[in-house]
Amino acid sequence: MKALLSAVRAFAREEDGVALTEYLILLALLVGGVITAVTLAGDNLATVWNAWAGWFTTELAVPA
Repeated sequence: MKALLSAVRAFAREEDGVALTEYLILLALLVGGVITAVTLAGDNLATVWNAWAGWFTTELAVPA
């Protein structure tokens, strides 16, 4: 038990472990933000894209 406590304390004092943890937390927040943004804006983006594609096809169609 004493060895486990010493290992945890050594990890807490080690700067590399702390920096890695901070980077992993930032990465998780970034990934979560991107997923949230795509989820919330996904339907709106699909609607706008389909409207633009319809206009493009109608207005710029090759004459028969």
